[in-house]
Amino acid sequence: MSKRILFVDDEVDVQKVAVFRLRKAGYEVVTAVNSDEALDWIQKERFDLIFLDLRLPGISGAEICKKIKSDENLKKTPVILFTASVRNLPLLTKEVGADDFLIKPFETEQLLEKVKNAIFKENQ
Repeated sequence: MSKRILFVDDEVDVQKVAVFRLRKAGYEVVTAVNSDEALDWIQKERFDLIFLDLRLPGISGAEICKKIKSDENLKKTPVILFTASVRNLPLLTKEVGADDFLIKPFETEQLLEKVKNAIFKENQ
């Protein structure tokens, strides 16, 4: 069974490229373009990994991450934050309980390495 990833980004072009690469690598990918869609998916489905853009229509990716990490049923789900803004990203990642971060624009190899590390870490 392939690993399931929720990829949340309101930039459709970024999302298309990332999703194409992830699916090509064998992952099942579900997408959302805003916080409401993301929260709907998170409430009704289980994912092996969640990618959250920090800047989303609605609440921020950081706030969604806090919700995930404070929920007993979801807190072990790896979350990777990503954004073009690098200011304080490592600190923010730690503060909201995210497992990692990725800076836009990113290389395909970086994306796939982050996914592999997050999913492997989850299974330890």
